[in-house]
Amino acid sequence: MKNVFDFLEDRHYIEQMTHPDEMKELFSKESVSFYIGIDPTADSLHVGHFVSLMVASHLQKFGHRPIILVGGGTAMIGDPSLKTDMRKMLSKEDLEHNVKCIKEQVKKFVSFEGENAAIMVNNADWLCDLKYIDFMKDIGTKFTISKMLAAECYKNRLETGLTFFEMGYMLMQSYDFLHLYNTYGCKMQIGGNDQWSNIIGGVELIRKIGKDDSFGLTFKLLTTKDGKKMGKTEKGALWLDANRTSPYEFYQYWRNIEDESVRTALCMLTYLPIEEINNLSNLKGEKINEAKKILAFEVTKLIHGEEAALKAQEATQALFEGQGSIDNIPSIKLENPNCQLTEAIVLAGIANSKGQAKTLISQNAISLNDEKISDISYCLSEKDFSNGFAILKKGKKVFYKLDK
Repeated sequence: MKNVFDFLEDRHYIEQMTHPDEMKELFSKESVSFYIGIDPTADSLHVGHFVSLMVASHLQKFGHRPIILVGGGTAMIGDPSLKTDMRKMLSKEDLEHNVKCIKEQVKKFVSFEGENAAIMVNNADWLCDLKYIDFMKDIGTKFTISKMLAAECYKNRLETGLTFFEMGYMLMQSYDFLHLYNTYGCKMQIGGNDQWSNIIGGVELIRKIGKDDSFGLTFKLLTTKDGKKMGKTEKGALWLDANRTSPYEFYQYWRNIEDESVRTALCMLTYLPIEEINNLSNLKGEKINEAKKILAFEVTKLIHGEEAALKAQEATQALFEGQGSIDNIPSIKLENPNCQLTEAIVLAGIANSKGQAKTLISQNAISLNDEKISDISYCLSEKDFSNGFAILKKGKKVFYKLDK
């Protein structure tokens, strides 16, 4: 049977590993508990969490047990990694609501039933009751300020202002690993490559107390060919919640990714066999669009279910290929069908203000029912709804159905 780490390498997940030889030997001999941490800063996961949950899913399929740690405690501080300022602190009520929502999304990736069933824990259960003096004596003495400040997660914040409150994040996350090690026999923490410094902190903390079987694994971040994180849209993050990012918008994002990212996305975000991925990613020219269609369908099916993926696919075919139904594209109900077009553009989320909407119109970027609109004062009228609806379009790929 192929080693799980060879499998992850084949699919281009792995970025860095601590003690790789020891780790591979341990995972080849027994079922190992590992954990991934998710800070519940919103009531939905976004595409940035997607890769980590896929890695957890693959590890579980190879017989290992996932521990999903929801950071109800650490989210009160906020991870300073790759942040330019301090994160807004959430109330306990907001955090509890977010945790409940996230649990439902995680179930799409890992199973909470069976022999190596996943478990979910909340670090607020142990972090919120810690006594400061005892914690700093037992844990704080294992860390040096000079080494912490050399870590990327802190170094980038020194010029803009790093609070002592935030410096505690690494100690808290390291303590999480120690707690899970002692309580559940957890041997490995996984996370995105931006978490390397924090993961190293936990691995070394456990080894400093005399244990030699703690490990860390980071995986590559999903980025474009320019090195930017994938999953950013004009409206912000690409969310996994259908109420934040519709299945149609989700499908469209993956249908329109750059050619160079198709192979990476197929490897890291789908369960397709690597042989099929190799065939799809080797397509050239216009044929690569067939691979993008398969990618968009597979990813949307995983997150939103097959029915939603089929509807998104059908809506796309209706808009771009002249077949299928447009009923499933994002739609806006207009209280006033005779409103200014700029108002409809803002309601659809295409622009944040009427000023931005006017700019788009003046740039020749807005169409209504396939007709370019150049008048910034254009008002919708009955003739625009001859089919009972109007199609508002920005550029070539952003569509909204306006219902009167």
